[in-house]
Amino acid sequence: MAARETGAGVRGSEPPARPAGLPARELAVELVAGVIDKGRTLDEAIAGSASRSDYRELPASDRGLARLIAATVLRRHGQLSEIVGAFIERPLPRQRGRLTPILLAGAAQLVFLGVAPHAVINLAVEQVRRDPRARRFDRLTNAVLRRVSERGAGIAASQDAAKLNIPAWLWSRWASAYGEEAARRIAEASLGEAPLDVSVRSDAEGWRERLGGTLLPTGSIRLSPGGRVETLPGFEKGAWWVQDAAAALPARLFGAVDGLRVADLCAAPGGKTAELAAGGARVTAVDIDARRIERLKANLARLRLEAEVVEADAARWGAEASFDCVLIDAPCLSTGTIRRHPDILHLKRESDIGRLGALQERLLDNAARLVRPGGLLVYCTCSLEPEEGQHQIERLLGATANGYERVAIRPGESGIGPEWITPAGDLRTFPFHLALENEELSGMDGFFAARLRRRPAVSGTVQTASAIGAPIHASPGN
Repeated sequence: MAARETGAGVRGSEPPARPAGLPARELAVELVAGVIDKGRTLDEAIAGSASRSDYRELPASDRGLARLIAATVLRRHGQLSEIVGAFIERPLPRQRGRLTPILLAGAAQLVFLGVAPHAVINLAVEQVRRDPRARRFDRLTNAVLRRVSERGAGIAASQDAAKLNIPAWLWSRWASAYGEEAARRIAEASLGEAPLDVSVRSDAEGWRERLGGTLLPTGSIRLSPGGRVETLPGFEKGAWWVQDAAAALPARLFGAVDGLRVADLCAAPGGKTAELAAGGARVTAVDIDARRIERLKANLARLRLEAEVVEADAARWGAEASFDCVLIDAPCLSTGTIRRHPDILHLKRESDIGRLGALQERLLDNAARLVRPGGLLVYCTCSLEPEEGQHQIERLLGATANGYERVAIRPGESGIGPEWITPAGDLRTFPFHLALENEELSGMDGFFAARLRRRPAVSGTVQTASAIGAPIHASPGN
């Protein structure tokens, strides 16, 4: 029987002290509302809550729980809305406060996170009662979540999770570009919680053992999600940094960079800058966002690495001398990173592709001007959309005045699997790639990267690289 909207009993003028577990649930609802109602990214919503003393003082475990609940709601929003809606008989009024995110957060805990029903339901009812615009729905909340606890898992088992949670426009694009089967695999992999990958400065096997992780073929170390990164061995000493295994690959396409001048455009928060600097490159890191630059500087300081950091528009920035290598990680829809950024499902629109594509074109054209003759250019995005990847490269290669040629990526370079390479020789990873025995530790971000070489101005005046992908004029022995 469907639950019905009813009134509640007598309310006190002052709410009692918050029961244990309530602050974490309140924060979770705050984060969900920040994304869906206010259009903030999940990271922005978390940063905003950190400025409030009541949430800042929460134990790390409560903050982690709040983020997990919020991310689950954002990731499984289509499923949760259908499950909750099955037990509400008539449409709810528009003026209902935070009732909807409270119900979705409660359902996420019951169906997907395995939290005890009595705790979830009691705390959700308490949340509703403390919201002046939602308090009249306390009995409805109780009734709906009790039914979700009894029948929600059964409903979820019969749902088409991929189709319900992925926006129709995005599914259609993936199916058109890669086929229906691949679209489903991308969607299903995107709905999982991403593991934690780290890049190490040296001694990967030793750090794998210290961290209790898995050493991937690409050289990254993979850890189970959860816990505070700052408490792990080696963090304070700057032995490693957090970076998805796919995101670590583009910088490695240059080969040995020791002693080379390298520009990293759109560099913040600095994972690729760190890779290049750790390899001995003289790095100039450029980004337009002052706040992100501060984060980049903080990361370099922790890692004890040096780079010249420039606050500038990478689409217009120029340098006095050209570079041996230029890396451009262009802003994009980021649809390859939904596993770790489920807010993308709610914030991105198909109409964004044209605007971002124009920006990518300007960035790529400027990056191409910064490479010396014989040098290498690597363009990458964490997008699955062809317009933001291979289409940009084909456009640049079609402009003969630029004088660029593709340097095909070969299977085995930096542990790159043959299935990650396109027929044209570019890198294309999908979220379902990198399957491991432990399914929860499988997957990687969806990334595109292409490696191009600027042709020498005069044939025969520039040394030939000893191997595809090794930088021109590499130091002896590299």
